[in-house]
Amino acid sequence: MLYRARPADGIAWVAGASSGIGRGVALELARRGYAVAASARRADALRDLAAEASVLNGRIEPAPLDMTDREAVARLAPTLETRLGPIALVFLNAGVSRPDPPGDLGGENFRQTFEVNVLGLANGLNAALNAMRPRGRGQIAFNASIAGYGGLPAPAAYGASKAAAIHLAESLKFSAGRYGIAIQVVTHGFVRTPLTAENRFKMPFLMDCETAARRICDGFEKAGFEITFPRRLSWAVKAMNLLPYPLYFALAGQFAPKRSH
Repeated sequence: MLYRARPADGIAWVAGASSGIGRGVALELARRGYAVAASARRADALRDLAAEASVLNGRIEPAPLDMTDREAVARLAPTLETRLGPIALVFLNAGVSRPDPPGDLGGENFRQTFEVNVLGLANGLNAALNAMRPRGRGQIAFNASIAGYGGLPAPAAYGASKAAAIHLAESLKFSAGRYGIAIQVVTHGFVRTPLTAENRFKMPFLMDCETAARRICDGFEKAGFEITFPRRLSWAVKAMNLLPYPLYFALAGQFAPKRSH
């Protein structure tokens, strides 16, 4: 049986909690009775988040952090455990999407996307695993996307970074499981957040952030390796990737933005 964290086991740590899905999950976990350490670069947003959670069953403790600062991330975990208690559940959500400008594929925006979405994720995983391994139990989930299932007509760096996140989760499941640590990956569709507000195309099955947060927290309690929603979309995209490339490209191409004249 996979380990499933409970508020009585220790605290939850949510990275990327200042807005969007991370913020929603931090509030939902506090609503379910957790003491939540909320990390992000924006200390002011974390203070507002903690104030909003003051009426809930649990509480939120701000823990300002840049996930790309490997040494700072490594220091935070033992600091949290000393101050708040053992880390039982971790949700690594920090992420960005910065499209490459025309003629600059692999430039600064590409580098920043991978630095946050992949290296920042690895920094958080390293810290969480090091905290949980000696106890022989823990639960770590991180936010990917159905964009990581296969190449789609979307910013190349974002999709590739989410594919790397899914691959990393699959690989770590084997080694972490030997220490009693459950690994989960969240592959969601379109959620109404500041990130998706920048999209200039129709987003099928668009979901509000509060509903998404409940789905994710339900998944922490009940789901297996993958927490995915809405299934009407995620299963269809996953099935597309089983097709031969000519069919796959024909279907995926339907989502490509139309050229303006």
